Amino acid sequence: MEGFVSGCVICGAPLVYDSVQKEMVCAVCGKRFQSNTSCVNGHYVCDSCHSDGLSMVKQACLSSDSRDPVAVVRRLMSLPGIHMHGPEHHIMVGSALLTAYRNSGGEIDLDAALDRMAERGRQVPGGACGLWGCCGAAVSCGMAYSIITGSTPMSGESWGRCNIMTSRCLEAVGSVGGPRCCKRDSYSSLRAASEYITETLGVEVTASVPVCTHSGSNPQCLGESCPYNRG
Repeated sequence: MEGFVSGCVICGAPLVYDSVQKEMVCAVCGKRFQSNTSCVNGHYVCDSCHSDGLSMVKQACLSSDSRDPVAVVRRLMSLPGIHMHGPEHHIMVGSALLTAYRNSGGEIDLDAALDRMAERGRQVPGGACGLWGCCGAAVSCGMAYSIITGSTPMSGESWGRCNIMTSRCLEAVGSVGGPRCCKRDSYSSLRAASEYITETLGVEVTASVPVCTHSGSNPQCLGESCPYNRG
C-alpha cells in the first residue's frame, strides 16, 4: 500500500536495533532519549513523534459501527501519519478491540475507554516484540480486556483473565515467527482476543481474516509464510 514508511521516517533508510540502549536525539522534536533503535544514517525519531497519526484514532473509533475489530484496525491503519511499523499499533489494536466490543453489545463507555487505552498503550515502547519478548499488539489486547473488566493489580478473576488474554495473543503472534510485522501481529492478536472475549464475557466479537495489502511496504514480509498473504 502506498504511503506507508517501513524504515526511517526521516530518510527511509533501514532501521538498526541494538541490544544496548544509547542516548539518541529525536530528529523531529530534539529531545534526548535512551533507545535501542536508529536508522543506518543515525536518525532517531521518538515514539511520540513517530505516532503523529494517533490524534485521529479516537474519532475514527467513536464514529465506527463495525463489530469486526480487524476491520476497525484496518481503517485506523489507513489514517494519515500511521506507519507500516511503530508503537502507534500498541494503541490502535486495543482501541479497535474496544470499539468492536461496544458495537457488539458490550457495555462500556467507549469515549473514556479509548482515553485509557491511549494512555496505557503509549507506555509500551517500539521494539518491545523483540527486546522485551512481548509484542505490543498482544499487550494492547490485554490492556483492552483490563479496561473492559476494570481490572487492577488487586483484582481476582479478572486479573487472571487479563494475563490469559495477553498470553493467547502472544501465542498467536509467536507461532508465526519473525521478523516482526506490525500489521500481521495486529491481525493475529485481534483474532485471538476476539475468541477470548466471546468465551469469557458473553459478548460475541468476530474478527475477520484479512488479505494483507501492506506487503509491498515491508521488506521483511514473510510472503507465502504469512497467514494473511494475498496469494
